[in-house]
Amino acid sequence: MTDVRHYDVIVSPIITEKSTMASESNQVVFNVARNATKPEIKHAVEALFGVKVKAVNTLLRKGKVKRFRGMLGKRSDVKKAVVTLVEGQSIDVTTGL
Repeated sequence: MTDVRHYDVIVSPIITEKSTMASESNQVVFNVARNATKPEIKHAVEALFGVKVKAVNTLLRKGKVKRFRGMLGKRSDVKKAVVTLVEGQSIDVTTGL
């Protein structure tokens, strides 16, 4: 059963060359909320996509300091989750929810 809070935990899927390579080993990469915990991420993925999750690894990517038209600015910090699925399960992130 999906809950509205699950949509707050999972922000967006990450579709890059590296995450596409990880999908070959039953892994999917998501941007998640900064305050989301591993059990919350696991329950959200299982409820939204209807799959069984084997493991969740998280990382916090610090924002870079960049220049734009001579002004200093800072990108925001992003929390990413690498979700490993049980053997035989898969998620097609290109279709959306």
